[in-house]
Amino acid sequence: MRDCFCTVSLDQEEVFRTKVFEKSLSPFYGEDFYFEIPRPFQYLSFYVYAKSVFQRDLPVGKVAIRKDDLCKFSGKEHWFSLQPVDPNSEVQGKVHLEMKLNELITDNGSVCQQLVVRIIECQGLPLVNGQSCDAYATVSLIGPARSDQKKTKVKKKTSNPQFEETFYFEVTRSSSYTKKSQFQVEEEDIEKLEIKVDLWNNGNLVQDVFLGETRVSVKILRNDSSHRAWYLLQPKDNGNKTSKTDDLGSLRLNVTYTEDNVLPSIYYISLRDLLLKSPDVKPISASAAHILGDICRERYEAVLPVVRLLLHHNRLVPFVSAIAALELEQTQEANTIFRGNSLATRCIDDTMKIVGKSYLTVTLKPVLDEICDSNKTCEIDPVRLKEGDNVEVNKENLHQYVQKVFNSIIQSSMSCPTLMCDVFNSLRQLATKRFPDDPHVQYSAVSSFVFLRFFAVAVLSPHSFHLRAHHPDADVSRTLTLISKTIQTLGSWGSLSKNKLSSFKESYMYDFFKSFQEEKCIEEVKKFLDEISSNESKESSGVEESVVHKEGEVHKRAQGRKRIGKKNFKKRWLRLSTRELSYHKAKGKDALCIIPIKNILAVEKLEESAFNRKNMFQVIHTEKPLYVQANNCVEANEWIEILSRVSRCNQGRLNSYHPSAYLCGNWLCCKATSETQPGCKPCTATMPANIQLDIDCDREIERIFSLFVSNAHKLQKLEEACASIAVYQGPQKEQEDYSHFTIQDPRVTFKTINQIRDISEQLREHHEKFQKKRSTSAKYGSE
Repeated sequence: MRDCFCTVSLDQEEVFRTKVFEKSLSPFYGEDFYFEIPRPFQYLSFYVYAKSVFQRDLPVGKVAIRKDDLCKFSGKEHWFSLQPVDPNSEVQGKVHLEMKLNELITDNGSVCQQLVVRIIECQGLPLVNGQSCDAYATVSLIGPARSDQKKTKVKKKTSNPQFEETFYFEVTRSSSYTKKSQFQVEEEDIEKLEIKVDLWNNGNLVQDVFLGETRVSVKILRNDSSHRAWYLLQPKDNGNKTSKTDDLGSLRLNVTYTEDNVLPSIYYISLRDLLLKSPDVKPISASAAHILGDICRERYEAVLPVVRLLLHHNRLVPFVSAIAALELEQTQEANTIFRGNSLATRCIDDTMKIVGKSYLTVTLKPVLDEICDSNKTCEIDPVRLKEGDNVEVNKENLHQYVQKVFNSIIQSSMSCPTLMCDVFNSLRQLATKRFPDDPHVQYSAVSSFVFLRFFAVAVLSPHSFHLRAHHPDADVSRTLTLISKTIQTLGSWGSLSKNKLSSFKESYMYDFFKSFQEEKCIEEVKKFLDEISSNESKESSGVEESVVHKEGEVHKRAQGRKRIGKKNFKKRWLRLSTRELSYHKAKGKDALCIIPIKNILAVEKLEESAFNRKNMFQVIHTEKPLYVQANNCVEANEWIEILSRVSRCNQGRLNSYHPSAYLCGNWLCCKATSETQPGCKPCTATMPANIQLDIDCDREIERIFSLFVSNAHKLQKLEEACASIAVYQGPQKEQEDYSHFTIQDPRVTFKTINQIRDISEQLREHHEKFQKKRSTSAKYGSE
């Protein structure tokens, strides 16, 4: 029995790590990781390690999926066999090569041929033992009867070495060759000769580490005397192994990978305008946004780009109100309001997840941290009780936890985002209008979302809402399940008539619910629902509560505040809240330095050459710049994005910056000698100050376009249904084919479909043009 954990890596760079699963040969992790990929990569890899206390963790096996193969597995669960971890197969990066054939005349007048190989540079080489590598390359000409090898100089402490070295190889030709001009290598020689480039890390006193290789056949010069291209580094001998490996087990993964080729903004104007008109279209079912939801009904993620786009342009609330009104028209009983998985419920779910992140953090994170860290036993099901458990003690523990969570929620109305309040207010008014005789429906319309689909779900799965770093273990997960069930019921009490407890299936839950004061809970829930769905402006009762946006371990360069001491890198705990950026010696320790958010002037990447370290960024503020190295490229990207987001409204933000450091009396980037010299490079463009969320509208519209294209057959069916209804004044024989579509006005819907089709065709043509342009401008010798 082993203690195992998994890591997720882009090539050889670890970006995530699961918690350790103790003493099991069949561990279930159940952890989700979501991240933007900030750099090119070849493989997405998953490693399984056996945890070791006194030595390095032992790799058990790995699953490596090529970037080009990710789409084959995207969106579905698959079992992958673990493969052995071979140091010679752990590669990443690419090498830039140029090859030429020259014709030379020797002293005796005979013609010989010379192969010229220029190794220009490499990019994206891996870290070795956490540091940039000391790279060198060997260049070999390999044939049936020869193997000539040459070597470059070592380039110290860099993952992007610039070699710029040229090597010459004499190529032997057959004696029958008589041509003196238009020199070419014979066909038989071309097939047999190849150039092999190996990249190594210079180990000095220890063994050199293999970084990757690439092989290029000389026959590539058959029709062209010069060839220049980038080559992706490959495993040694291309990773081929003939020997059978032991069964290392298998890993079950669910990978979702999306890649967007986003065009310039001007090409998306037509589709953007059509989508933004959606809230005003009458009837709403004929709008472009509703049509997308209709044809992608079984794809939950299809709604998200529409929500983000409308949210960015302040058009979300009228659209949600319109589709909610349409759903209410089709709802016959008040007690089934917003219970299905409809377009309206999906839109509101996504809205709460996007807008309510900080709200969840402020409301639930402190109490969830306490529950997960204290881990008191809370099992009240007699069947699940372990030996020695006291059900009354467990019930008391659970009651205390539920009461803390419940109190945190009902006291949080002042923190509820305004946009969520606007949505809830609209739902409340629409529900009251639809069922005027039901006094409870105004509350159930709101509680069905805020309790059942927001708070209860976040309690059940805190990791999915970034409230906890890892998925909880089995015991804590069971406690959270019981709390979530109870919160759902307590939240619905304010909208239910009395004596509903008899409807609960589990008798132990029935007994537990009776321990709460029903009348008091009902009044507290109603008061909370009134407050978050009121159209009156909220007035803060005190100082705005600080929310922690991100925190984690980094390496920070000493800023030289002390006259004595080296300016080296040390591990620090970096913490960003709504008010300040601070670093600490360790998590939970007092802050060593605090930088108010208002003092941040720019946040930018730092060139690797500044300190020979990858994944670095700089926080430029009113004092000396803060230089930080993140653990990987994903973390570095996340830190830069969130720091830029919270500081983008600051006064005095810089327009330019230095991409490198000030060392030895000058800036390494521009060689300026004055430390106060204005920056030599424009700052990364930031979003306008009135935008509350980091949303790339062009990317969202590109995703919407892709959804329309991939569901073109359903769009065609909807168009045929509209034509049929319009012609025959009602559904005819084909009713079953389009009964799941919502068609209120077939003529208006038909018109919108034609607009979608025309715009999609224009975008498709633009994509083809850009793809052709891209394929001719970027030359890769390997896939």
